Amino acid sequence: MKSFIHPITKFLTRVSEYLIAYGAFGLFALALLDSTFVPLPSSADALMILLSTTNPSWMLLYAFMATAGSAIGCWILYLISRRAGARALNRFSERKQARVKYWIERYDAIAVLVATLLPPPFPFKLFVVSAGVFRFSLLRFMLAIIAGRAFRFLLEGYFAVKYGAQAKEILAKYYPWIGLSLVAGIVLIVILKRVLRRDQADAAEQSLEITSGN
Repeated sequence: MKSFIHPITKFLTRVSEYLIAYGAFGLFALALLDSTFVPLPSSADALMILLSTTNPSWMLLYAFMATAGSAIGCWILYLISRRAGARALNRFSERKQARVKYWIERYDAIAVLVATLLPPPFPFKLFVVSAGVFRFSLLRFMLAIIAGRAFRFLLEGYFAVKYGAQAKEILAKYYPWIGLSLVAGIVLIVILKRVLRRDQADAAEQSLEITSGN
């Protein structure tokens, strides 16, 4: 098994090194490939930080290219999964499949947005594949992906511009907390909206009962 995996890993490493040399366009390609089925040794996050540290004035361009590449990669994986159907989920456990399906059906685009914000080892690709298999709205799916990825890459770019070479260590230490805090905020907003809707529905029902009684 190792003799089979080693050449593939070596090839992917060469691909990553080749793409790095092309700056923003390399970042776009790396993000696109990494968001589909191809796990590359050099991640788009690492290259985003490296490029933004080297050329701070181009940070917004790098964030745009990384977001675009990642979004297109997720779109491709979504379409492939939609066409493949349940077979696309074979490599994931049934327990994880059921849990992700429940989250997507219950929380809609919010579940996908949260998945884009949480750091590894959170199974982000399972959400992408599940969204395609269960035929989740493509428009809402893409909006959630773009919003989550844009936030992530802009945050990485900001830290790279502000802290330079130390940005990677700082993000490794604090990003999980930043991501979890943002997710907690999103969940709180969703809960508050549901409570307000319930109160409005109850008020409307009471008003209807009073009107009927009169």
